[in-house]
Amino acid sequence: MTLETIDIVIIIGYAIALLGIALAVSREPAGHDKNTEDYFLAGRALPWWAIGASLIASNISAEQIIGQSGQGFAVGIAIAAYEWQAAIVLIIVAKYFLPIFLKRRIYTMPQFLEQRYGPGVKNLMSVFWVALYTAVNLTTVLWLGGLAVQSLTGWGVLPSMAALAAFAALYSLYGGLKAVALTDIIQVVILILGGLAITWFALDALPAEGAMGGLGYLMQEMPGHFEMILDDDHPAYGDLPGIWTLLGGLWVLHFSYWGFNQYIIQRALGAENLGEAQKGLAFAAFLKILVPFIVVIPGIAAVILAQQGVLDGGALNERSDRTYGELMAFAPAGLRGLVFAALIAAVVSSLASMMNSISTIFTMDLYRSARPDRPEQHYVMVGRIAAFTAMVIALLLARPFLGGFESAFQTVQEYTGYIAPGIVVVFLLGFFDKRANEVGAFVALFGSIAVNVFLKFATPDMPFIIRIWIVFLLALVAAAVISRLTATPDEGRTVKLGDISFGTTPLFNTLAAITVAILIGLYVVLW
Repeated sequence: MTLETIDIVIIIGYAIALLGIALAVSREPAGHDKNTEDYFLAGRALPWWAIGASLIASNISAEQIIGQSGQGFAVGIAIAAYEWQAAIVLIIVAKYFLPIFLKRRIYTMPQFLEQRYGPGVKNLMSVFWVALYTAVNLTTVLWLGGLAVQSLTGWGVLPSMAALAAFAALYSLYGGLKAVALTDIIQVVILILGGLAITWFALDALPAEGAMGGLGYLMQEMPGHFEMILDDDHPAYGDLPGIWTLLGGLWVLHFSYWGFNQYIIQRALGAENLGEAQKGLAFAAFLKILVPFIVVIPGIAAVILAQQGVLDGGALNERSDRTYGELMAFAPAGLRGLVFAALIAAVVSSLASMMNSISTIFTMDLYRSARPDRPEQHYVMVGRIAAFTAMVIALLLARPFLGGFESAFQTVQEYTGYIAPGIVVVFLLGFFDKRANEVGAFVALFGSIAVNVFLKFATPDMPFIIRIWIVFLLALVAAAVISRLTATPDEGRTVKLGDISFGTTPLFNTLAAITVAILIGLYVVLW
């Protein structure tokens, strides 16, 4: 299906505005060259609204839009657990983790690990995160974004991925985090408008009176798709195992992603101060509540539309990841351009964020350690080269890695889950256990992978969320015990909690309370 003139005008207008703003905010005052703090942390000057918007724009990537709309088609609203529980985690991270990170004025998560455990843990995790973000995260966003572009334009997947990668590089390589974070304001507006438009259009196309009537019709006709807690005989129980999504390993994945993930937490590290960072995360938590309504609900509506022959049910049943692309192709001219721009915004903002984080870790934790006496501008150039190289590698890996998987979104969760328990254990013990040492950290990290692999093959029917929870508990106990059986860490490496203020403002507390209350209400209604 081709784009109409109005669609092309909307897309070109969006691209020009994005590039123009990125160039404007990337310029430095006369006589000032970008240093590493400018490039990697936006000069530590990001306000709360930029932090919150950038967190959401970076997070709502092709994984969420394409993957979760596909899961909405196949499973239903239960996949929203990935969004709604994350809102609570963001509140916890803001109150208890950010004060520790910002007190130490770090650039990266590996830098904290070096301060707390030593260079061995830092080097291991630096290499791991660069490899993970390149071979898993970048490839997934490129692949799912390429599928959606292909569905609408008829382009091949590889040319579609190349175009998305080039656009992301064009506006982010020069300006660094400042360009990414401040242009994410546009990205979030486009994302929300485009998401609401496709949701409204999909619901309005149902045999009911208007969009709200369509939502009521959908809930009446497909009650099984509006259950947050799945029964153990549900076909998707292996991915979303009922009550265990609330009690088990999904929390481990959330803390690993939202608390200790460089390409997410980097925005908070670039905040003007702790208060701005905390307000930014509270803002992001509120926005997370909206995500399923603009991503999952259209996927559920696609089930009815496919049954009516409006969409290609055979293609969607064969591969649910194509759901959002089919909805986009079905949309009328004008709306199609807005939704296409929203998809591009989701993909390129995530790509730009990942590129920036890869370059930050590679440059500040690996390259700078090997070559510590180079000028600041040299490290900025190395960061740009690292980001570009990572994108090229991801383009080459995307089809071989993800082309044969049924659901790319669940694939990412599966890969990430192998070491996520160890990562969460290492950080939590690093914060709150003065006896945790380097040996215990290595036990948690390597043990997490080993036990995960063992349980995957020894108990193939165990849902991976339950498996992650078991691995987390084992890693926590093992790391704590081994740390007490080996050398006590130097006093200078431990986190002195008494020197850190964990107080928050009344505004933050109010936003947190409202967010939690809304989430409780949603779970009560959709249980």
